[in-house]
Amino acid sequence: MEFQSVFKRYELKYLLSERQLSAVLEAMKDHAEPDRFPHSLIRNIYYDTGNYRLARASIEGPDYKEKLRVRSYSAAEASSPVFVELKKKYDSVVYKRRITLPNAEAQRWLSGAAAGNCADQGQLEKLSGSDRQIAGEIDYFVDHYRGLKPAAAISYERDSYAGTDCDIRITFDRNILARTEGMDLSEIRGIPLIPEGTVLMELKCPGCMPLWMSEVLSRERIYKSSFSKYGTAYRTMIFPALSKKASD
Repeated sequence: MEFQSVFKRYELKYLLSERQLSAVLEAMKDHAEPDRFPHSLIRNIYYDTGNYRLARASIEGPDYKEKLRVRSYSAAEASSPVFVELKKKYDSVVYKRRITLPNAEAQRWLSGAAAGNCADQGQLEKLSGSDRQIAGEIDYFVDHYRGLKPAAAISYERDSYAGTDCDIRITFDRNILARTEGMDLSEIRGIPLIPEGTVLMELKCPGCMPLWMSEVLSRERIYKSSFSKYGTAYRTMIFPALSKKASD
């Protein structure tokens, strides 16, 4: 099955109550439909340096920020294919690059447990031309941020829709859970990152938001949020644990 490997788009986030969610879904009826993967259970492992340089940069809100993660849409064993994703954001535009590798090989590569880069590990010749370029970008990232390691495992349920009259993708994330131990892509457990009854909506589009969506957001007083899953995990779980350890 083919998957898109390169993305360039605006990504806008909103935290919705159940009432607001109902209003948005009602407005979507004539403009969007479930996409080819309408419901998924997404598992991620985010990588960071020993001093959490990437997490700290994310919550400071700079014009440019980046992150690296491994993602799976099902429980992943060592040989299961997963996505290695490099995500960058500049001036509100998100650029995402991803390739697929077996789970164990992907995690060895990103954590530096195996010597050298993707080419050194014999993976490069297995990739297509565009994927080779993406692998090179990830190699540069891993080399630049020395000592990357799994920092947080984050999972959530996602419902996905695609616009029928415009180029927009709309996703709704529930049960967003994070943990900092037992870093694998097989389990679903952790501490909730958003309150019960809250849904994270993301609008992903190459340009302007469609008028019908703008109208329902205005009518329901739904405001853009800077919510970051990994950034929230750092603020609520990782940083408090580091502070407690430092004071012991």
